[in-house]
Amino acid sequence: MIRFEIDGAIATIAFNRPQKKNAITAAMYQSAADALKEAEANDAVRVIVMTGDGACFTAGNDLEDFLQSPPHGDDSPVSQFMNTLRSMTKPVVAAVPGLAIGIGTTLLMHCDLVYAANTAKFAMPFSQLGLCPEFASSVLLPRIAGYQRAAEKLLLGEPFDAHEAERMGLVNRVLSAEELMTFVHTQATKLAALPSESLRITKQLMQADLKSAIAGAMHSEMQHFTQLLQGPDAKEAFSAFLEKRKPVFR
Repeated sequence: MIRFEIDGAIATIAFNRPQKKNAITAAMYQSAADALKEAEANDAVRVIVMTGDGACFTAGNDLEDFLQSPPHGDDSPVSQFMNTLRSMTKPVVAAVPGLAIGIGTTLLMHCDLVYAANTAKFAMPFSQLGLCPEFASSVLLPRIAGYQRAAEKLLLGEPFDAHEAERMGLVNRVLSAEELMTFVHTQATKLAALPSESLRITKQLMQADLKSAIAGAMHSEMQHFTQLLQGPDAKEAFSAFLEKRKPVFR
């Protein structure tokens, strides 16, 4: 359910579960983490493209699988995926063809270039699920979009479209669905033709002052996330979702 391909200097990692809107299971997180590690270690690979097959990027966590295998510690598949993506030294380009929910949005903050189709929809509905932000989004989104816009997206958890994501600075450019992958491949090819050491050091310099903040935020978020996941609000939210009803928080 993770498609991993290497074509010359470009590695592509795609969520490939379109019948479930590319919702991510623990096994998929592990496969994606392994693919990222392989791409990082392969000297022939100079650029990584992350995307989703079909009309979606990813609808986020598969909730049934997530409840059966909640994340615990740095060795959990989701933690491996997050830690590997945030530590990539090679350029990572994201192509968002459609729905990007939860971690489908937060992972974009760890990519270097992000391009979206005009049909893409984003949301970080953590508060609606009785949870808190993850993947250092509590630190990165205010930095990218400003505090008030970040607060609106993280506190209300409401969806927003690709053009708003571009205005926020989360997305570099919005294209038609037909143009997206061709444009992303063009950008990835440009990067692959540049000196890899220059790109590596440039990325390292831009991220230097953020590394400790991201690590600290991820640790704190995971602690709170794990506690909230066991709380009554999260249990009610997940039950309501699976039962297709509106949650009642008391």
